[in-house]
Amino acid sequence: MKIKIFDESHEQDLEIKVNEFLSDLRKEQIIDLKYQLAIMYDEREQIYCFSCMIIYEDNID
Repeated sequence: MKIKIFDESHEQDLEIKVNEFLSDLRKEQIIDLKYQLAIMYDEREQIYCFSCMIIYEDNID
């Protein structure tokens, strides 16, 4: 079992990266996906962090 973690400041960038990674996996390799959104305000702007963790099986025969 392995994990792959993605972290982007824009949701569309995260979507592109995750879809690219998933396109190389077979459906039966994917165990779970975890998605998270974090927002921080630093008195000037809001900062967004979109992340996804993919748990997958590396070697399925």
